[in-house]
Amino acid sequence: MQNKYFRKKIIIYLITFFFAVTLNWLIPRFMPGDPMSLLMAKLHGLNEGKAALKSFFLDSFGLNKSFFEQYLDFWKALFTGDFGVSIYLYPKPVIEIISKAAIYDIVLLLPAVILSWIFGNKLGAISGVNKKIDNILMPIFYFLTSSPYFWFAVILVYVLGVVMGLFPINGAYSSTMLPSFSFSFIIDFFKHWILPFLSLFSVMLGGWAIGMRNMIIYEMGSNYSKYMEALGSSKKLIRKYAFRNAELPQVTGLALSLGTIIAGNLTTQIVFSYPGLGYTLLKAILNQDYFLVQGCFLFIIIGVLLANFLVDILYMFIDPRVRYSYSGEV
Repeated sequence: MQNKYFRKKIIIYLITFFFAVTLNWLIPRFMPGDPMSLLMAKLHGLNEGKAALKSFFLDSFGLNKSFFEQYLDFWKALFTGDFGVSIYLYPKPVIEIISKAAIYDIVLLLPAVILSWIFGNKLGAISGVNKKIDNILMPIFYFLTSSPYFWFAVILVYVLGVVMGLFPINGAYSSTMLPSFSFSFIIDFFKHWILPFLSLFSVMLGGWAIGMRNMIIYEMGSNYSKYMEALGSSKKLIRKYAFRNAELPQVTGLALSLGTIIAGNLTTQIVFSYPGLGYTLLKAILNQDYFLVQGCFLFIIIGVLLANFLVDILYMFIDPRVRYSYSGEV
């Protein structure tokens, strides 16, 4: 039963991966401009050997081959873990640049997603069973969830960073600091982290809270809740069962919204010049760095697919109907 479920999911994810990675390879090559011209412009002092140097770079990057040959080389390199060399930051390997940037994404995104999901569901559940609190919280939830990530980030920058001067407004740490595990660096890093985190956390929290609030109201009005009430069950017990049932659509919502969350994370990093994948991707696009753009998108694709796969597995364990549907019992 579980093997059938996993087989089907793995096939779906492999097909999705193939098309997503193919698009990832194609899109940078349709961008206007020529990355070689940008690279050669940086070597303006080497006028005499410029033609030979350009020929060398074209051959090194494989850009003098046909589209189909480049595509095949891309897949071969992908399976060996070779993402190529960055054109913009030549001769740094793309994998080295991405591995440094990805740490900032994990530190920023993971706590924002998990904490907003937990607190959003709790606040939504309270709002769903208490009319007075609902009247206060609902406008706040709607304001938060309707705010674009980048817009809310700009508001936080202005209010908490510029006007009140509470937090730094750009970068991951001060330019005078060197990364280390010292107490002063950790405090400095945290001060730079708080505003990007709050931007992501707040916008996501509004969406989770509204979803849970609506689900709680629906579950509290369902037949099983009324039946439990008729049997004399306490309101606390009824709310407990309603919350458990309302959590299932929220888990599905988490899987469906991962793409939007990742996009929000990218724009938030650009606002704060936070050196994660979003900021790296922006610099790669501006410099028409095919290989760095491909590497960033590839990492994002793999991250989203893995996260969705984990949510699918989690859903199978928390909702027995999914397991039974593959055994023909439902």
